[in-house]
Amino acid sequence: MTEYDLDATDREILYALQKEARNLSSSEMAERTDASSSTVRKRIQRLESEGIIKGYSADIDYTKSGYPIRMLLFCTAPIPDRGEYIEEILDIPAVISVQELVTGEENLLVTAVGETDQDITPVAQELSDIGLTITDEVLVRSHESTSFDEFSGE
Repeated sequence: MTEYDLDATDREILYALQKEARNLSSSEMAERTDASSSTVRKRIQRLESEGIIKGYSADIDYTKSGYPIRMLLFCTAPIPDRGEYIEEILDIPAVISVQELVTGEENLLVTAVGETDQDITPVAQELSDIGLTITDEVLVRSHESTSFDEFSGE
């Protein structure tokens, strides 16, 4: 896949999608970008086909949905193999994300959620069973995110 050069219209579309993808029509995005609705739809299709937009998902408040425990598990895998563990880790129940880290001893960061801390224990065991060493566990009190400002034309 080649690197895709984002222009101002692409960035504004990405910013709008990050902010409110569910409630924003292509016509409304067109007004923000000074492009036509059909241009916006074509740009979104191109951004999807280029893999820049990987998908659409709900931003879930796990605490409000009954899963108040969010645990970060810092793991170490053999450096040449760390990327090969990602799919297997994502298949573990309660795991919601994996990040591949490139500095430090820990090279995989696994996020898991559960109703109680006992829900996380099987996750740690499965990580160990597939050959990872858990070097640290961190209980997260809250997690918030925002849109990437560099995509905004403002």
